[in-house]
Amino acid sequence: MHKKAERLKKMKPVAANNLTDEQRAKLPPGQTLTEKFPILHEGDVPRYDMSEWRLKVFGEVEEELTFTYEDLMAMPTVTVNTDIHCVTRWSKFDTVWEGILFRDFLAGLNVKPEAKYVMFHADPDYDTNVPIEDLLMDNVMLAYRFNGEPLTDKHGWPLRTVVPHRYFWKSAKWLRGIEFMKEDRPGFWERNGFHNEADPFKEERFSGEALDIPEDEWTHKEFD
Repeated sequence: MHKKAERLKKMKPVAANNLTDEQRAKLPPGQTLTEKFPILHEGDVPRYDMSEWRLKVFGEVEEELTFTYEDLMAMPTVTVNTDIHCVTRWSKFDTVWEGILFRDFLAGLNVKPEAKYVMFHADPDYDTNVPIEDLLMDNVMLAYRFNGEPLTDKHGWPLRTVVPHRYFWKSAKWLRGIEFMKEDRPGFWERNGFHNEADPFKEERFSGEALDIPEDEWTHKEFD
């Protein structure tokens, strides 16, 4: 069993100071606003030969598909300005991402009607589960640029998901596979003590008993 969820429950909060009324109104409970972009992940940052990189779509689809990076770059691009929230208690407002709206990507697939959930598979050996319904919003995307620049390696280059209305572990870095599923099943952090739904405004951080004790671990991490 991974011990991160238990460790997070024991950490102390970081106070939110000097916020405007507008900022306080849109900051989820228990979060601290930062202008930094903390870098948190498990395992090593992967390196890719882009001539071999592929994104696979499989599971409850009529036809499995494989996309090259060039295939994705040829798809319609959107720019999304959105707030993001990490389970480790930081939030960052007005982040700007470029990529493909997930619902636009979905429209090009032949997904079976019984598919109700998606498992995003990512390097290194990471996965996270999200209901398809959650992925149809105006700001959910497959992103390859941040703040006008290509994603950095540490923030998920060449492709990541952005699911901003859920805690950010649901936004998988280094995306390699999209699996459509009839039934839900837990991903990496969901199997290791984190909440299955991950709504920041409901403080759905951990599975089991409701705990409101945060952590300040992110303040000691590398950041952009």
